[in-house]
Amino acid sequence: MNIVVEKQPKCVATLRVEIPADKVNGQRDQIVKGYASKARVQGFRPGKAPRAIVEKRFEKEITEELNGVLFNEAYDEAMKQESLNVLDFGVPEDVTTLPNGNITFVSKLTLAPEVKLPDYKGVTVTVPPVAVPDEEIEAQLTALQERFADFTDIEGRAAEMGDFGVINYTSTVEGKPTDEFLGKSAGYLTGREGFWVRLDEKAFLPGFTPQLVGLNVGDSKEITVTLPEDFPVEGLRSKEITFQTTAKELKTAVLPALDDEMANRLAPGKTMEDIKGIIRENMEGERKRKIDDMKVNQIVAHFNAQVDFELPEDLVTQETQSQADAMVKRGVQSGMSENEIESQQTEIFASAGSQAVSNLRTNFILQEIARVEKMIVTDAELVNHLIQIANSRKVAPKKFIKDMQRAGRIPNIRSSMAIGKTIDFLVEQANVVESTETTLDD
Repeated sequence: MNIVVEKQPKCVATLRVEIPADKVNGQRDQIVKGYASKARVQGFRPGKAPRAIVEKRFEKEITEELNGVLFNEAYDEAMKQESLNVLDFGVPEDVTTLPNGNITFVSKLTLAPEVKLPDYKGVTVTVPPVAVPDEEIEAQLTALQERFADFTDIEGRAAEMGDFGVINYTSTVEGKPTDEFLGKSAGYLTGREGFWVRLDEKAFLPGFTPQLVGLNVGDSKEITVTLPEDFPVEGLRSKEITFQTTAKELKTAVLPALDDEMANRLAPGKTMEDIKGIIRENMEGERKRKIDDMKVNQIVAHFNAQVDFELPEDLVTQETQSQADAMVKRGVQSGMSENEIESQQTEIFASAGSQAVSNLRTNFILQEIARVEKMIVTDAELVNHLIQIANSRKVAPKKFIKDMQRAGRIPNIRSSMAIGKTIDFLVEQANVVESTETTLDD
């Protein structure tokens, strides 16, 4: 078998193959014998039809099977001969039977990139301490108190920060009702009656609640705020919006004591010390998960800064579209309109393309580390993983595994598990530095 591989940039190669006639004829003879032994042809007992009739009757099927076998053998030989790591063999083109009986074809291969790994053991990562700061525990306890707070009317004084106001409001932009200015419903910005708002810098819109300070029940006031440049509603970005506001009620929150009575309301039979322990345990678990994510993100960022290589264009295109679709879905879920999404199409695809390149580069680096470190997923591990997924989806495990096999998804699942093992390995090997100056938001 004559095999020639011509490598091109962007992880592409052209495979040219010529299969000798004796190999073609030998393989064809085996396939025809198989058909002849089982063929049901009218007028003949099963398996007794003459070869010539069988070949004529099943010519299409025999040719397709022959080509499939020959092409696959050519691919296997090409990978061994040229030490190729092929992601996609493409579709055979220019399939030709020469006068001497040889068969030739050409195929466009997509190759995995050649990754030269940096030092990947002992990568330094900086994370905050696992222990939950006392102030975060206190904040959670305060949040619990606020959930069970009683509210009393404020009498004899004006609104102050920290109070709760019950307000009615409508809004305008450039002198027009907000809906009219926007050309569609502005949702909660249009207006509300009996709207509860806490006088807190983070409540409602930036700069709104401080302007309620000093109002008494029954007072009205025009409150103007400038919406931020990244406001979700594009038509209102950086616009001044004026709220015609009336304070209907002013209330203060009376927080319950952090005692065993409150604990019993939260979880019958539990003391407040029990509740604090549960809160700390849950927060430590969540904090550890976030810190683990920080470690992975820093390791991945280190690799991407150290390693650069070409990526297959087709894969980049597919991943970019996948990322863009996910961004659009999130935009729709957050309330963005079709027009808003369309107007940001360029920015969406630019961001999606950048994320796609990062994702693919990371994936190939991790795959190469998995290969070097021999991160093997055993059949038992694979089956247990599939059973867990099936149980979580409340599907019969045997049916789920068969469905995955039919869909050809088992190799991808096994690969994902190997990458998961690799990530765990890299985190274990990392040089972890704890710093109180580092936060979970870094």
